[in-house]
Amino acid sequence: MIVGLGNPGSQYEQTRHNAGFWFLDRLAQDYHATLRAESKFHGSVAKAIIHGRDVWLLRPDTFMNLSGQSIVALSHFYKIAPEQILVVHDELDLSPGTVRIKQGGGHGGHNGLRDTINKLGSKMFARLRIGIGHPGDKSRVHDYVLHRASQDDQIAIDIAIQNAISEIDLIVSGDRDKAMNRLHTKN
Repeated sequence: MIVGLGNPGSQYEQTRHNAGFWFLDRLAQDYHATLRAESKFHGSVAKAIIHGRDVWLLRPDTFMNLSGQSIVALSHFYKIAPEQILVVHDELDLSPGTVRIKQGGGHGGHNGLRDTINKLGSKMFARLRIGIGHPGDKSRVHDYVLHRASQDDQIAIDIAIQNAISEIDLIVSGDRDKAMNRLHTKN
C-alpha cells in the first residue's frame, strides 16, 4: 500500500504540504491507475500493478492531521501490515529536491505521521520523505507548509518526485536499501 499525504481541496492543491499527493497522483498516472473516492476508506483509492504486484494507492481526504483514519480503514480492510505500507510525505528537514526512504521511526513533528502512528499502533511503516525545505524559524512552519513553493523549489521537488517514482519497483519489491542508495546519489 502506498499512501500520499496532503490536504484535500483546491485551496491546498499547490501547497508544500501536498507533496505526498503530488507523488501519488503522478504514480497513479504513470501506472494507469484511476483514483476513485471511497467513503469507507475516507479517501480516493486505486489498485496499480507495480513490479508484478497489486499495490493499493491511497489519497486520504481526512486532512493531514487525521491521515491515520484513512490509512487504518484501508489497511485493516485488506489486511495490510504496517511493514507493507509506504507513506509519502513532505519533509521540512530536507532541502527541496531531496528524497529519502526510511523504515520506521518517530513522527518528527509531522502531524500526518503522528496520527498515522497513533491510529496504526505501529511506527514500522516505511516513509518516503520529500524535501520541501524549512522556513528557518519554527514559528513560521505552519504558514510555510500551507503556501506554494518558489518556482525553483517546485522544479526541484518535481524532479525529486520523478526520481523517486523511477525507483518504485525496487521499493515495492522490498529492496529499499538499493532504492535508497540510488536516490541518495541523485540528490
